[in-house]
Amino acid sequence: MSVFIAYGSNLLSGPVTASQAFSAVVKDLRDRGLIVNRISRLWSSKAWPNSDDPPYVNAVLQIATDLQPAELMSLLHDLERQAGRVRDGRLNAPRVLDLDLIAFGEAVMHGEKGLILPHPRAAERAFVMGPLAEIAPDWVHPVLHRTATELYKAATIGRDAYPLEADAS
Repeated sequence: MSVFIAYGSNLLSGPVTASQAFSAVVKDLRDRGLIVNRISRLWSSKAWPNSDDPPYVNAVLQIATDLQPAELMSLLHDLERQAGRVRDGRLNAPRVLDLDLIAFGEAVMHGEKGLILPHPRAAERAFVMGPLAEIAPDWVHPVLHRTATELYKAATIGRDAYPLEADAS
């Protein structure tokens, strides 16, 4: 089963680099029992929708877990809180850590237990689909029935996204 998590950050803490911050998140996921199978490179893009905000660093991880989707989402929110993220209701606000559950196998959920799967806006975002296509180009979106590569090419938001030079692994 393919489970994908998107990572994003545009507010780093102190002298921590994007690569160090991402490595810490991967370590935290592993420490909590998740098996990280694949990791994209770090990508960069302008903040969306407000390009005056600091640019984002993004990546996608493919994991294996025995957790159910709601349990995994709760774990991701715990990691965000520990990193200092405050959910104040503002959409797309700058954040120190953003972890989104993009897909959980073939699961399609429409708000059950507070979850919508696959992620309702990921397919539109090049800064998500680019890293996902990098690690799983033939993954097929369970609703749109298009591959990650096709979705990346068709994405309309974050078209400026590009992979950074350093490999995240």
